[in-house]
Amino acid sequence: MTPETVAALRVAGLDVHDTERAVRAALDEDYRYGPDVTSEATAGDAPLRAEVAAREQGVLAGLPVALAVLDAVGAIAHTVLRADGSRIGPGDAVLRVAGPASAVLGAERTMLNFLTHLSGIATATRAWADAVAGTGAVIRDTRKTTPGLRQLEKYAVRCGGGANHRMGLGDAALIKDNHVAAAGGVAKAISAVRLAAPELPLEVECDTLSQVREALAAGARFLLLDNMPAELMREAVAEARLYPGTRLEASGGLRLSSAREVAGTGVDYLAVGALTHSSRALDLGLDFAG
Repeated sequence: MTPETVAALRVAGLDVHDTERAVRAALDEDYRYGPDVTSEATAGDAPLRAEVAAREQGVLAGLPVALAVLDAVGAIAHTVLRADGSRIGPGDAVLRVAGPASAVLGAERTMLNFLTHLSGIATATRAWADAVAGTGAVIRDTRKTTPGLRQLEKYAVRCGGGANHRMGLGDAALIKDNHVAAAGGVAKAISAVRLAAPELPLEVECDTLSQVREALAAGARFLLLDNMPAELMREAVAEARLYPGTRLEASGGLRLSSAREVAGTGVDYLAVGALTHSSRALDLGLDFAG
């Protein structure tokens, strides 16, 4: 990668080696059977200038990854026209590229696959963030990500105005129903995790008010309210606010149409797995420039 691309990835908070691995794997899918016969036969090494442009409204994400694709293919110059996190509309050019036609066209699909996918996540996140604006609640993602693309998808969530939940299993503890069952109760699960990893942030999933009370009494100060109706969430929030510093996260079956109502219960976060597992790709395309 060029120093410029490495710098762009680091500014974005993306791991350079992890991004390069994802890009190489994606390019290998296209080139594993041989060279780009179609582009070499029809265009060869003729110079080509093109622009990546939006074909619908949305939020841009993934430009540093696109630059990594161009670097991996080689011999392609580029000019970044818009910043990740920008709101874009039909016809807005976001990236200009120039180089041998076979190189540009060989990079096209991989580059667009990353850009359309990540921009789709950023666009969906922005809609959720806008829906709860002014309430104090923050939209967060989950670990329901595409295998191998977690850091990129979570970056897209940040581009859309959301925040990240834990990146993996070891950077925070999250006690869920199966852990409670295995430990023999909420308090026992909390005690076991605290003993094993006292330094890690700890969040406890609660389905009922009784579990909320048990978790709080056991010292938990970050609760995930799972599949609770809004009225029950309000009661859980009222209970939790008796313990200073407690944070609460709503999760399970949340819908954009009711996001503001959920935020209005007083929770600090809304966890939305659909951001990364169900967002529609944003339509962007590569077009020849005059």
